[in-house]
Amino acid sequence: MIEGKGIIKSYEDLQVLKGVDIDITKGEIVSIIGKSGAGKSTLLHIIGTLDHPDTGSIIINGVDTTLLNKKDLAKFRNETIGFVFQFHHLLNEFTALENVTIPAHINGSNASNADKKAKELLDFLGLKDRMEHKPQELSGGEQQRVAVARALINDPAVIFADEPTGNLDASSSDDLHNLLKKLQAEMGQTFLIVTHNTELAKLSDRTLTMQDGRIIS
Repeated sequence: MIEGKGIIKSYEDLQVLKGVDIDITKGEIVSIIGKSGAGKSTLLHIIGTLDHPDTGSIIINGVDTTLLNKKDLAKFRNETIGFVFQFHHLLNEFTALENVTIPAHINGSNASNADKKAKELLDFLGLKDRMEHKPQELSGGEQQRVAVARALINDPAVIFADEPTGNLDASSSDDLHNLLKKLQAEMGQTFLIVTHNTELAKLSDRTLTMQDGRIIS
């Protein structure tokens, strides 16, 4: 599903990625671990099309994303990729249901279809009774599950997660781990995860270790 070749990225005089190759198969959960500054989040953002490599190619579902113009890339990202970050980035003025539907509206879905799909996802994620609550009325774990539902709303080929348990307590982290495995088992969802959480890494199908801008194992 994902093939990255020769990915190099520098910021001014600092070379952060030094020729990274990576392959992800459909339905895999793959974690990337390594010390701070190893290049993990930079790699995730570049593969997720949020940033551009200096050189190298990134092919997702047969599409070379490095060849897309800005408009086509934004459309591809919205339709193909879901994101979950350490901080959920929910909009406080909207309910959980409204937050989940935002990517669907951006993609041109009509309101009734977007609401129906969002309700199904929130129900699946155990938030049936929390749909009309605003983020500040939800626990940290509940907020992160809303963020997962938002990532899933457009049926993405892959979800990129950057430290998804970094802002959660141990119990909520365990709940999220179980949720990711459930999404893999029941929906065939693909995940690429940057994490310092060893328990989350152990649940992955594969773990890639980064050091000094390279994947070393």
